Amino acid sequence: MVDAPGVVKKNAQDYAQILGIQQGMIVQEVGWDEDCDSAISEAVEDVIGEELLDEDTDELCDVVLLWWREEDGDLVDSLVDSLRPLADSGRIWLLTPGAGKPGTIAPGEISESAQLAGLVQTTATRIGEWQGSCLEARGQK
Repeated sequence: MVDAPGVVKKNAQDYAQILGIQQGMIVQEVGWDEDCDSAISEAVEDVIGEELLDEDTDELCDVVLLWWREEDGDLVDSLVDSLRPLADSGRIWLLTPGAGKPGTIAPGEISESAQLAGLVQTTATRIGEWQGSCLEARGQK
């Protein structure tokens, strides 16, 4: 089913608002695969007016969108890697499959992995079929 143009734009604005992403921000996307919700990525691109940076960028980013599933490996290592291109006031949005979906990660595992990587979870919210966890460096305001 194809959404009406007004509905698509509303969803784009909603996703960007949930993620706190605004025009002009630099956003990197890591871990995207066929199972990811491309509407989220496209919504972010619509708002920032640019394509998302890929995993190999050397640019500093305001936000890293990290798509992650249980079978993807060591979450702590991936979070530490996602910190490298992050600007001082930047944040990581960890996007994991929603409850009951294959690859779901328990909230306790997300919290523990974030702490081990030197991050704190500031928000957890549903974004489409995915669960979003906003992670920031400890002591960041």
